[in-house]
Amino acid sequence: MLRRLSLRDFVIVAELEVELEGGFSVLTGETGAGKSILIDALQLALGSRGDAGVVREGAARAEIGAEFDRPASLAAWLDEAGFADSTETGDTLLLRRTIDAQGKSRAWINGSAATVAQLREVADALVDIHGQHAWQSLTRGSSVRALLDAYGGIALAPLASAWQQWRSAQEALEKARSAQADLERERERLAWQIGELDKLAPAEGEWDELDAEHRRLSHAQALMDGARAALDAISEADENAEHLAGFAIDKLQDVAAFDAALAGVIDALQGAQAQLQDAAHTLSSYLNRAELDPQRLQALDERLSAWMSLARRYRRAPAELPALLAQWRGELKALDAATDLDGLQRAADAAKAAFDKEAGAVSKQRKAAAPKLVAAVTQAMQQLGMAGGRFEIALLAQEAPQSFGLESAEFLVAGHAGSTPRPLAKVASGGELSRIALAIAVTTSQLGEAGTLIFDEVDAGVGGAVAETVGRLMKQLGRDRQVLAVTHLPQVAACADHHFVVAKRPEGGRVRSDITPVAGEARVAEVARMLGGERLSGTSLAHAQEMLSVGATASPARKGRKA
Repeated sequence: MLRRLSLRDFVIVAELEVELEGGFSVLTGETGAGKSILIDALQLALGSRGDAGVVREGAARAEIGAEFDRPASLAAWLDEAGFADSTETGDTLLLRRTIDAQGKSRAWINGSAATVAQLREVADALVDIHGQHAWQSLTRGSSVRALLDAYGGIALAPLASAWQQWRSAQEALEKARSAQADLERERERLAWQIGELDKLAPAEGEWDELDAEHRRLSHAQALMDGARAALDAISEADENAEHLAGFAIDKLQDVAAFDAALAGVIDALQGAQAQLQDAAHTLSSYLNRAELDPQRLQALDERLSAWMSLARRYRRAPAELPALLAQWRGELKALDAATDLDGLQRAADAAKAAFDKEAGAVSKQRKAAAPKLVAAVTQAMQQLGMAGGRFEIALLAQEAPQSFGLESAEFLVAGHAGSTPRPLAKVASGGELSRIALAIAVTTSQLGEAGTLIFDEVDAGVGGAVAETVGRLMKQLGRDRQVLAVTHLPQVAACADHHFVVAKRPEGGRVRSDITPVAGEARVAEVARMLGGERLSGTSLAHAQEMLSVGATASPARKGRKA
C-alpha cells in the first residue's frame, strides 16, 4: 500500500509530505483547495504524462515521491530490471519523478534511474484509480469487454496467439495468390538455372583437381623431357653426378688417413650420393608412369570449358559453382512452398479452426461470467439509491471475428423499476451515471492486484442515505485494501478510518496548498463545515459528532462478489 507521498513545487504546493495508513482514508476540503492535486501528483509518480505546467510558478522543477510497500508480485520484475537491491530496506518500493520548467522529465525506482515506461509497468500492481468520470470508459466496448473478462478470470493469451497465427497464415496465402504469376516465373527461372548446373554436376573441390590435372597433361611432354634430362645428369650420362660423387669419395678416402678433418667431407659426399640415388629412383618411377594421354586431355579441356562458360554466365568464380547450385536448390524449395496454394490453404484453415476453438471457449466463459457480474452490480445499485434498477450486459456478435473473439460487450442500465435497460452512454442523469460507475467500481475493485484503491470524487451527484451507503462500501473495501477517497460528502468522510483536510492559504503573494490529518474536535469541525458551511453552529457540530459516531461503528454494506 501507499505509505508516504511527498511533493515539492507542484502546481500550488510548495512542499508537502503526507504519511498514509491502511484502511479507509478521506481527503476533504473546500472546492479548489487542491484535493485532486494529490491524486494528479501520484499519477505522475506512476508514469502518467506530465508537462511544464505542473511546475509551481517561479520554481525550477516539480518533484514527486511515493513510497509503497513492495508487492511480492513485483519481486521478479524488480530483480530483472536491476531495482531490487537499490534500497536499504527490502520491503519498500520508492518511486520518484521530476519535471523541470522546460518539461523535461526524469524518473527513479528505488534510487536508480528509470524510464517513465517502467513507472507505468509497476503502476498496475500498486494503485487502481477510479476518477469522477469513470463512467466514460464504461461506454467503450474495449473497456467493457476487458472488465468482463477480468471478472470472469478469462485468460486471453491463447486466443491472441491463435488470432496471430491465423492472420499470419491468411496473409501468407493471400500474398502467394497475388504474387502467383511472379512466383511461378521466378520458379521457372530457378529450375532452368538448376537444370543447367545439374548437367555439369559440379562437385565441391572438383575445380581445383581438374585444373591441376589439366596443367599436368597439357605439359606432359615437357615434364617427361625434363625428368629424362635430370635422370641422365644424376645417374645415366657418362659423367653423371652420382659417378662424380663416387669418384670424389674414392680420392678423399685415399688420403683421409693423413688428416682427420677430411672425414666430415667424406660423410657429406656419401650423404649426397645417397640422395642422388633416391632422386634417380624417383625420377625413374615417374618416367615409367608418365605418358601422353591426348584423349584425357581433350576430355579435361571440354569439362573445364563448360565449367568456365557457366561461371562467366552467372558471374561467379568457377570454384563457387557447387555452392551456387546448393543455394538455388534452397531457394527453389522455398518457392515451391510459397506456390503450394493447397498447402497454404490447409494451413490457413487449420489456424482458423484453432482460433474458432479458442474464441468459442472465450465466448462460453463470457456468457457464464456476465450473469454473475450483472447480479453483483444490480445488488450494489439497490444500495446506492437505485431501488428497482437493473444492470445488464449485452454480448453482441461481430460481423467478422476479431482479435478479442466473436463478440463485443455493452453495459445496459435501467435506472428504476419498469424502465427498459439502455446503453450506459444514454443514461441522462449525471447522478445515475456516477452511482452506476461507483457500483461497478465497488463490485470489480477486488479484481486487481493493486494494494491501494483511490476514488477521486466518484460520489459526485449522490447524497443523503445513498452517500452514507457509499461511505460504508468504501469502509468495507478498506478492510482488505488501502482505500483513499477524495470526497465532498460528510456522510462518506464520517465513515473513514483516517481523515485529511486539504486547505489553501496565501503566502508571500502566492497561494499554497497544505494537507493536515485531523482527529477529535478538528475532525468534528471539518465534518460540520461539510454539512453547513464555514459558520459552525452547535447544531451542525452535534450533527457532525453524531455522524462520526455512527460511521465509526457502521457495519459494512453487503457487496456482491464474484462466484
